[in-house]
Amino acid sequence: MNQLLLLKSTDNADIEWCKEVKGNMYDMVIEGFQLLSKWTARIWEQCAWKFSRPYKDAVPSETNEASASYSDYEKVVRYNYSAEERKALVELVSYIKNIGSMMLRSDTLVADALWETIHAEVQDFVQNTLATMLRTTFRKKKDLSRILSDMRTLSADWMANNSRPEAEQQSMHHVGEESRGNIFYPRAVAPTAAQVHCLQFLIYEVVSGGNLRKPGGLFGNTGSEIPVNELKQLESFFYKLSFFLHILDYTATVSTLTDLGFLWFREFYLESSRVIQFPIECSLPWMLVDHVLESQNAGLLESVMMPFDIYNDSAQQALVVLKQRFLYDEIEAEVDHCFDIFVSRLCETIFTYYKSWAASELLDPSFLFSSDNGEKYSVQPMRLSALFKMTRVKLLGRSINLRSLIAERMNKVFRENLEFLFDRFESQDLCAIVELEKLLDILKHTHELLSKDLSIDSFRLILNEMQENISLVSFSSRLASQIWSEMQSDFLPNFILCNTTQRFIRSSKVPLASVQKPSVPYAKPSFYCGTQDLNSAHQSFARLHSGFFGIPHMFSIVRLLGSRSLPWLIRALLDHMSNKITTLEPLIMGLQETLPKSIGLLHFDSGVTGCMRLVKEQLNWGTKSELKAEVLHGIKEIGSVLYWMGLLDIVLREVDTTHFMQTAPWLGFLPGADGQISYHQDGGDSPVVNLFKSATAAIVSNPGCPNPTSFHTMSKQAEAADLLYKANMNTGSVLEYALAFTSAALDKYCSKWSATPKTGFIDITTSKDFYRIYSGLQIGYLEESSQSPSNNHKVLGDSVAWGGCTIIYLLGQQLHFELFDFSYQVLNVAEVEAISVPQSQKHPHFGQGWEALIEAMKKARRLNNHVFSMLKARCPLEDKTACAIKQSGAPLHRIKFENTVSAFETLPQRGV
Repeated sequence: MNQLLLLKSTDNADIEWCKEVKGNMYDMVIEGFQLLSKWTARIWEQCAWKFSRPYKDAVPSETNEASASYSDYEKVVRYNYSAEERKALVELVSYIKNIGSMMLRSDTLVADALWETIHAEVQDFVQNTLATMLRTTFRKKKDLSRILSDMRTLSADWMANNSRPEAEQQSMHHVGEESRGNIFYPRAVAPTAAQVHCLQFLIYEVVSGGNLRKPGGLFGNTGSEIPVNELKQLESFFYKLSFFLHILDYTATVSTLTDLGFLWFREFYLESSRVIQFPIECSLPWMLVDHVLESQNAGLLESVMMPFDIYNDSAQQALVVLKQRFLYDEIEAEVDHCFDIFVSRLCETIFTYYKSWAASELLDPSFLFSSDNGEKYSVQPMRLSALFKMTRVKLLGRSINLRSLIAERMNKVFRENLEFLFDRFESQDLCAIVELEKLLDILKHTHELLSKDLSIDSFRLILNEMQENISLVSFSSRLASQIWSEMQSDFLPNFILCNTTQRFIRSSKVPLASVQKPSVPYAKPSFYCGTQDLNSAHQSFARLHSGFFGIPHMFSIVRLLGSRSLPWLIRALLDHMSNKITTLEPLIMGLQETLPKSIGLLHFDSGVTGCMRLVKEQLNWGTKSELKAEVLHGIKEIGSVLYWMGLLDIVLREVDTTHFMQTAPWLGFLPGADGQISYHQDGGDSPVVNLFKSATAAIVSNPGCPNPTSFHTMSKQAEAADLLYKANMNTGSVLEYALAFTSAALDKYCSKWSATPKTGFIDITTSKDFYRIYSGLQIGYLEESSQSPSNNHKVLGDSVAWGGCTIIYLLGQQLHFELFDFSYQVLNVAEVEAISVPQSQKHPHFGQGWEALIEAMKKARRLNNHVFSMLKARCPLEDKTACAIKQSGAPLHRIKFENTVSAFETLPQRGV
């Protein structure tokens, strides 16, 4: 075909080369017809063999029904083709349909070459071969000479001899009469079917002489007067004429040779089985499509549409040949049903492949390096580009855009996958946020890979739609609402803080199984990571972050919520903390009422035992155990919120630092001497604005600039971006904002929880301020935890200290607490007692029974000191006005403050 195109584009091409190219095309078409005929015949033979030998063994174990319940058609078709036979049949059907469609597409291109070659063959025979025969063998045989002359008269194209150049015509005068008749110029004028049939009949008359029972066959030389050489020439031309008929009817011949509609018809078995129709699982075309989809064979997947051509062939036979409309209706109904299933399963295969590809690329390289069999996590490539290019699939006369159907289905699958991931997260606790982010990253990367081949909706649009966050005024999202609901119902009540590891862990008293969660929805394996091996690999990574909540989980929350929904979550948590403080107010008043009128300092001469007995006598809260528990749980939730805000502040500062490092060079920012941001342009534009302005000026100054307005618009957009990024540089601290909010929430209870002494001096014995309440709660809590370490501490954790110390600090009672706290006084008594008694006079039971309590008090004091140090650093009381909140709700951020003790210097160490 390439040579033929080159020949048509070449002027005055060599005659011999033209004949060679067109002759080769003719031979190639003949070979194509022969191949199609042989392949189709093999399918006929296999089909006949299968129908004559039904499946007699036990029915395959894909169902539990008895084999007697299966019809004869199922035994000859459904269970009679092995996997290897189906694969071979798909390949052979693909060969037939692909070569047939290629030959049909080249119909107009090869028509002239075929006609000209046939014309040359016929004219060479009738003008040269027959002329030689007339001059030699048949010269004296009048009857045969007349027939040969009729053949020449019937089919000779004498006009072809007049199309030669004049120079050659003049040279013909010097050549004899015999040789002059042998030269002619072929034309693209093929003989008609009538001419071909007449030539065949006349050759038959010449050879047989009218004898229908000639011995030795038609072209046998027994008793023939025609020489052997000339008889062979007549025989060769006779059989060529039979091929000419098929070549002249090129389109019909190709359609006949590629017709495989017989593979669908099953009317005989419908009658014998007395059923209206068989299920599609018994239809051979669908069996081939199903085999391709099930086998996941990359080589076969490109041919998955070929079996549908069998439906086209059978429909053509039903309407044109059999002229039976009901047959066509049955075929159409089956095609509609099969094609819907096919598109769904094909999209599932495509999605699974791209999902596995994305999950494989996002696997940790160190994990692959340490794995013994890392190859099982790789994905074998599949050639799907051919399917994505199918925009006009012919099916029962309709043109279907398969690419558009796949893209439409993919948009739906991505939404279903997101819905599943959110449902799965809602059925777990907050620790699953890392797994959710990982699965969303895999899904996003899947979208990126698939977007290179298909035009589908953007991932951000799909994600916002599934999060119900499309509106510009919607700051809450489905994920943010779920995180808030999870924190309110499970995280804050049931998780405890381990300060040494900076993690929240689930309380042993409230296991995850006891928390009511929605059931995990069922999903296809492709909704996870594609393959089972990749699912196991990513689940092993997710298990590393399950069972606790820490910095990795906070990073996931920040990345998933973004700057749009994160402020809403922060405000919801702060409002929850304010409501919790309001809820604590009557409970604390109830504890205040039960305090004695006078509580003195503990005496050193009483020892630890006497001091603990005196504390119990003064704190007569035995009947208020439920009230104490409610207050402790309330303080714990406040402390959990504040520590959660501290983790969030750490993460946001890191994110802001990264953002600043990326944008500062473009905005012209420099760090100042006092740690503040300064500009190196004195009132000038930033580097990004100068860059766009200079580029715009250079381009607009060129006279050939096609559209200068667009470049001016880009320059203005750079200025707008400069203002937007500069406005977001001076971001405040979330922790400081939370502390300022807490301080404002405590102001309304300051008179009740922090009464001003009437004398102006510190009330030592009569004070009922909050620090007194918390001091009594703390020593009781420490005593219970020392007696049963596995009980109380695993219910409350270190959040109680963060909540209680924060309230004490913001109320200005830190010094009072450190002076008059019961556990601090007991520690002082224990230290004095240990020093005052000489080592030699200590009996073996000295201090026995209080070691665990003393150690718990020491840990509590170190933790309290750590919390107070952090509060002094992040919310110094000497600069308290900078921590106030405006009427609009915006905080006044602190700019400068005096340096205080670093919080890390008093951080409790593990195991101390």
